[in-house]
Amino acid sequence: MCATAQLGSSACVCVCEPPSHDTKTVMAAVGFCGDWFIFTCDTKLVAVHSKQSREPFVFDCSAAEKRPKNTKDENNSDGGSEETGSDKVLAFTMSSSGKLLALTDDNKRLVLLHCEPSWRCISTRFVVRRCTSLRFSQAEDQLLAADKSGDVYSFSVVEPQKEGELKMGHLSMLLAVTMSPDDRFIITADRDEKIRVSHLKSPYNIQSFCLGHTQFVSALLVPPGHPHWLLSGSGDGTLKLWEFESGRKLQSCDLTEAEETASTEADEQKKPSVCRISSSPDARYVAVQCERVSTLHFFTLDQKAEEKLVPHSRLLLPHCPLDVTFDPEGRLWALMDSRDSPLQIYSHRGDCWECDADSPELCRVTEALKPHGETLEASSNTSSRFEHLYKVTFDNVTAYLQKKQQRLQEQQLKRTKTPTANGNKKAKRESQSST
Repeated sequence: MCATAQLGSSACVCVCEPPSHDTKTVMAAVGFCGDWFIFTCDTKLVAVHSKQSREPFVFDCSAAEKRPKNTKDENNSDGGSEETGSDKVLAFTMSSSGKLLALTDDNKRLVLLHCEPSWRCISTRFVVRRCTSLRFSQAEDQLLAADKSGDVYSFSVVEPQKEGELKMGHLSMLLAVTMSPDDRFIITADRDEKIRVSHLKSPYNIQSFCLGHTQFVSALLVPPGHPHWLLSGSGDGTLKLWEFESGRKLQSCDLTEAEETASTEADEQKKPSVCRISSSPDARYVAVQCERVSTLHFFTLDQKAEEKLVPHSRLLLPHCPLDVTFDPEGRLWALMDSRDSPLQIYSHRGDCWECDADSPELCRVTEALKPHGETLEASSNTSSRFEHLYKVTFDNVTAYLQKKQQRLQEQQLKRTKTPTANGNKKAKRESQSST
């Protein structure tokens, strides 16, 4: 897509959006489903119980159920010829009760898993297009799937074999989807800086837009204990707080001030992308992670204060984090780009976050993840997942003005030369006539 603003007859400022088909850059991700530590990397989802010595559960998408041959993608979904996926896990989500987990992969599978009392696969369905974000409803009766074409589908949890129902659509790729705690609203974020709040029962009825980001919106969170607020993170390097039902922006925090210096001139034009907003279960702390940045930002929320989003502290990790999450006890788990110590736990004591290097839970989970070390290392070496989402501006106005000035100078030079040449011709004619 390309938008141009005309200046005169030939100059323009062109804002071009890179192709939106690239969704295969997948980083490792972590989360908690009850006391189960969830880790996804490449084609595998690994679940390790953090409290008990139970057998880890591994789901490998490369060995999962294949799409039936008589099943065709709607409208040849990804355009053009049929494309084979790579089985890489694209996204996963857990239900609020910690009993259900869903994942989707690059081959368009949508897998529903039951966690307790034991792990089992409930169903494997297939989506129309590759998904970018998943979300269970609070009632846990439906699963929302946002895809790269801008559509949101609803899949029944009660009827796990039922096909998905198209709920709504955007004009650009969706990057995040969430729901209000009362299941009244679907909140979606796209690459065109928009956050849309729609009614779940009638998604064509738009409640509001939350507008203010200047780059793609990459993360959403309705913080626990604040059912009418929404936190959003973007490629513009800001964290914003909204009253989402009205679309009113309450506050904006620039996360770029304390970040590392950009390594190249191109990087200087891009702000760090917010890739994760996570809240502790007790809603005391909100952690914000930016892609390829070693510093985590922590905030608190104060409903009575004038500035409701209050910066609390920063945590400089020894390596760049691949993902972060809180466990049920409010401790922060950080998966990092490190071969020696890929996983660390941090507890809040006093006014700072301290590393719990000797935690028995950490030892148990780290030991269970060792067989997947090579896969994790390969994932950490992949390129940025947001690189292709930035809008690139091509400004040819300066070149146009320079050429215009050059033409004016050439025309002026011609005008000064013309009278002299005419005078010389006249003098020559007069001299010839006199002879």
